[in-house]
Amino acid sequence: MPEEVVLASGLVERIGLEGAKLHFKTDKASISEEISAKDHAIALKAITDLLMSPEKGVIKNAEEIAAIGHRVVHGGDNFSKTIEVNPAVKAKIKDFFSLAPLHNPANLKGIEVAEELFPNAKQVAVFDTAFHRTIPRKAAQYAIPNDFFEKEHIQLYGFHGTSHKYVTEKAVDYLKHENSKIISIHLGNGCSITAVKEGKSIDHSLGFAPVNGLIMGTRSGDIDQSVIFYLIDQLGYSPQEVSDILHKESGMYGLTGFSDLRDIEENAAKGNKQCQLALDMNAYRIKKYIGAYAAAMNGVDALVFTAGIGENSDVIRSLVCSDMDFLGIKLHEEKNKERSKELRTINADDAKVKILVIPTNEELEIAKQAYKLETQAEKV
Repeated sequence: MPEEVVLASGLVERIGLEGAKLHFKTDKASISEEISAKDHAIALKAITDLLMSPEKGVIKNAEEIAAIGHRVVHGGDNFSKTIEVNPAVKAKIKDFFSLAPLHNPANLKGIEVAEELFPNAKQVAVFDTAFHRTIPRKAAQYAIPNDFFEKEHIQLYGFHGTSHKYVTEKAVDYLKHENSKIISIHLGNGCSITAVKEGKSIDHSLGFAPVNGLIMGTRSGDIDQSVIFYLIDQLGYSPQEVSDILHKESGMYGLTGFSDLRDIEENAAKGNKQCQLALDMNAYRIKKYIGAYAAAMNGVDALVFTAGIGENSDVIRSLVCSDMDFLGIKLHEEKNKERSKELRTINADDAKVKILVIPTNEELEIAKQAYKLETQAEKV
């Protein structure tokens, strides 16, 4: 930084499962190999060893690193901006474990391990919820007794903010209009959709915790609350079992037995009716939110598709954008099937609404915010 040059990239996937895999790439090496990674601490240590490897790495020692940016999913209403980590910040991240059980525990573990491996570096927390602090109370408060909002802080918080912020800023630059009305659609294993007006998030599909809204890989998305009470009161499930069902056994996995959309699309193409139904349900839910957010903003200038599915699935994009002529949304089917790692338009030439595919880059956004915090501290 600030040149935004990537010196090393990589990830460890399937942490805690058999066949965990490490990917690591620099100018010196490109590695993809299975490793034993029973937890996030082991995975991060493996990456750090490679970063400092004389033959394959890009740094000589831990002292070369000035700041480390950490994605933290849930910051509640305590954090509206990027912040340096201290014991109080870590305690708050822990307070929100129950609201983001799939993410916050691993996020905190990453911070703690990084503190051990890079003791002189500034640890910086970038919160997914921060971008959504601009959502007005009329959209953020739930219609339950006021005390729950005012005293218990139960409200819509929103997630994937780092991604939505990055791609909508790219869209505004492309449209050359700061007052654009943009609907940002982040589709991965976790999914969300955001209404962004004049560069600010004004509504969002995920709420108090990252389980409602769109249909996701293993999460249910929107569900009638009565179903939860029925599962507990009539079918005998415990509250924890219901939570596990909604977080880990529902969504596309619950509908098809597959959580990877590529498997679902492949089986749908072979005539699997349940997989085709799941795709139709997924797209229908997204279309409903597009309609709602177009109404909330009194129009829409652009749709943005991003994240793993949003960027790569022409099937989902086609299903979402079909029969949307009334809103001025019209897809160019041939452009939709093209692949690129750059921003591209896939709308028909005569469409009123731009349809953009913008690869998200949460790592870069986190690096930019960590660098900004570090340089501001130096000036002070």
